[in-house]
Amino acid sequence: MVTTFKDLQGAKVELTFGDNPMGMEARHVLVVLKHEGKWLMTRHLLRGIEFPGGKAEEGESIEEAAVRETIEETGVHITDLVKFAEYVVISNVTFCKAVFTGKVVQIEEDPTLYETAGALWMSDEELSNCDQLSFHMKDAGMAKIKEWVNAYDS
Repeated sequence: MVTTFKDLQGAKVELTFGDNPMGMEARHVLVVLKHEGKWLMTRHLLRGIEFPGGKAEEGESIEEAAVRETIEETGVHITDLVKFAEYVVISNVTFCKAVFTGKVVQIEEDPTLYETAGALWMSDEELSNCDQLSFHMKDAGMAKIKEWVNAYDS
């Protein structure tokens, strides 16, 4: 089943739980997970608070990218990755983003960070009431993604 909507920048987005029907290869990643009842978030220096993620580097699998981006943006090491959805953003540059969840295995005390101010751990209520979310966090697909992770995590 595909959920289609427009993001806050006006791009058409297709969210599929599983692989996207367009058969487009994912080269971007989004990591959505809960640990001890709190969501792992990061504060992007330009966009605001969001889930960690980014783009796979040359020669890197999307699984490797998900692990690396999470470490670089939050200092949190993850394992047991599960790819559960794909976002296809259709705009002047169309791309596919694989959505992962996983398990926390280590939290660095003083991580070296890239593009972010590090890990934020937010309860459901804190996330729902946050006024500093990036535009990515406000689209129609995020509620469905969080529902999936909540069901998986319980």
